[in-house]
Amino acid sequence: MPYKPNPVAKKYNTATPPKPKDPNKRVFESYGNAAALFVQMGAYRGGPRTFAVVGLASKPIHVYGKPWFKCEWISNNGSSYRAKAYKMLPDWGYGRVYTVVVVNCTFPFNPNQDNNGGKLMVNAYYGESQRKYEKFMALEESSGSYNESKFNPPYQYEYLYCGSSLYGNLSADRIREWMAYHAWFFGPSSHFVFHDAGGVSPEVMAVLEPWVKAGRVTVQDIRDQADYDGYYYNQFLVVNDCLHRYRYAANWTFFFDVDEYIYLPNGNTLESVLNEFSGYTQFTIQQNPMSSMPCLTGSSQEYSRQWGFEKLLFRESRTKIRRDRKYAIQAKNAFATGVHMSENIVGKSLHKTETKIHYYHYHNTITQHQELCREYLPSTAVKQVTWFNKLPYVYDNNMKKLANTIKLFELQTIGKQPEPH
Repeated sequence: MPYKPNPVAKKYNTATPPKPKDPNKRVFESYGNAAALFVQMGAYRGGPRTFAVVGLASKPIHVYGKPWFKCEWISNNGSSYRAKAYKMLPDWGYGRVYTVVVVNCTFPFNPNQDNNGGKLMVNAYYGESQRKYEKFMALEESSGSYNESKFNPPYQYEYLYCGSSLYGNLSADRIREWMAYHAWFFGPSSHFVFHDAGGVSPEVMAVLEPWVKAGRVTVQDIRDQADYDGYYYNQFLVVNDCLHRYRYAANWTFFFDVDEYIYLPNGNTLESVLNEFSGYTQFTIQQNPMSSMPCLTGSSQEYSRQWGFEKLLFRESRTKIRRDRKYAIQAKNAFATGVHMSENIVGKSLHKTETKIHYYHYHNTITQHQELCREYLPSTAVKQVTWFNKLPYVYDNNMKKLANTIKLFELQTIGKQPEPH
């Protein structure tokens, strides 16, 4: 084998300042940079007069300092306009080395009203002083590209799904089931955006690819986010980028995870529920936690051919405890967002929604590659509360009733798929 030298680490040389003549004059010598002042993920128009720049920033600077931003539009016709920016930190203090920053630039009028194109420039200041800052081009519009009609309905989709960072050793079977169910649930006028932080293996991509080809799914590669130490694979960054990237793509944007299934009880339809909620900017959705292990006593061979939500039928039934909620939002009325809800909206929020919509949460199933049924409960568990691992469970087969419908829908929409492993 030919010799291949190991790659050499990149070396950065920092000039050493001259030593002071006074021995009592102390010098503080710095080497390198611990965190960037700003790391841009995306920049988007938020309307005729507004723009959003989404990124990460050094958390200590924003917690202990007073950094700020300024925006400038430099038109291709030679004119320029300035606007002071408003910053939002939407990660609820969970950031680590980096925190999420959404910079809103609002001008008194459309700076590209002649549609000649131009550039949005941003000054990111290190502190209160105007002398020390970094200047970068956040966004560029080419001549003739501005189209105001995209900010008004009808939008491209009725519903958009913004997924958090996908990471870890995900089960392709579970992703297949989730995708088929929600493509059916949201209907043909919907789109799904996934963010691959290392979790979209070739096997997972194989089950998503038919939906990509059908125009129902977009998979974004965000693996480089690992270079920036933020909260939980930078999921706050990801959901904010998705919010603004697709702000005018749909009437409603949904935020929940790939081990969670939205469900409509009592014969409700999605259209009727959202018509009822149309006066609200966002609504949160109650969780129904499902057990990830016990199944009803039966043939293990039969279970191996069933989908996850088809055989996990026991819902944890404790009441009066706080559980995480997920949410949907009219994105055009939001300036920033979070994982469980937005705190930066115009309009009202609705939380009492459990009789209209809720979600089933199959925790600890999404990375399980073995048979899910590892414990079995007797048939009597169907009609009574059953204690398992010191928690009460009740039988809930609402999702199971839909299994055949979902499988037929998948077959008719993208064709025959491989059997579960």
